[in-house]
Amino acid sequence: MKKVLFSVAALLIAGASFAQVKFGVTAGPSFSSYTGKEAGDKETSKLITGLRAGVTVDLPLADEFYIQPSLLYVGKGGKLTDGDVDLKTRLNYLELPINFMYKPEVGAGNLFIGLGPYLAYGLSGKTKVDGGDNEASTDIEWGSDPGQLKRLDAGANFQVGYEFPMGFNVGLHTDLGLVNGLGDGDNDNSFRNTSFGVSVGYKFGAR
Repeated sequence: MKKVLFSVAALLIAGASFAQVKFGVTAGPSFSSYTGKEAGDKETSKLITGLRAGVTVDLPLADEFYIQPSLLYVGKGGKLTDGDVDLKTRLNYLELPINFMYKPEVGAGNLFIGLGPYLAYGLSGKTKVDGGDNEASTDIEWGSDPGQLKRLDAGANFQVGYEFPMGFNVGLHTDLGLVNGLGDGDNDNSFRNTSFGVSVGYKFGAR
């Protein structure tokens, strides 16, 4: 899976040479949480802040319509609090969203609205306990066994924003994880990521 994502990155960069294709960079904070279920009891974590950054390519389909694949580094996770003890989980993913974009001209620039699926591959992660007499940090174990998380995540994402004539853009985005991330997960035991954030970027290429 990791090789596939890097191969896609090479294709994105190569695609920037075609006429009318726009290559871009994007970065910004991501605010994430996770929803976990244990023995049927559901709990949603508090938000933590991470980084979302990477490259994008806009491939024209028709007037004002595009396909936009991206390759992003995304920080996700969340924090649970029990009394004065915090359990913070940080997860780092290589993410490939593929959005269907609508970009109507509005004012001097273009509004953009995008929706599509994403695939993500877990690179690393840690859980950290803070407070009380317990302070410890443990690396996330990836796999399909009890107590582990699956490396592969997938879900849906949505974005909206505005592109200025000089190439700069600002936007809002959200990811909704649809895959049960627990290695031994089932209907009563699950882990799913959710995140949203703000991004700024710049588009190169034909006007």
